[in-house]
Amino acid sequence: MSQKILRIIIGTQPAAEVFATYRATHDFYREVQYREELKSYSEWYYMTAESNRRELQKMRGDINIFGWFNRRKK
Repeated sequence: MSQKILRIIIGTQPAAEVFATYRATHDFYREVQYREELKSYSEWYYMTAESNRRELQKMRGDINIFGWFNRRKK
């Protein structure tokens, strides 16, 4: 019977170790979530930037109608 009690006593971890394990696990999952959000934001940013570049190229090829009305007379 004393061996069963000894196993229970040895098998339990001190509260500090349990908390340290919990904290490390929590920090790990928080880091994973942060990296996933950063990856998602980066993908959105690059897609938006590429769309803006294409739109700018398209606008540069358009006729400048506003410039016709805004010419300064010398």
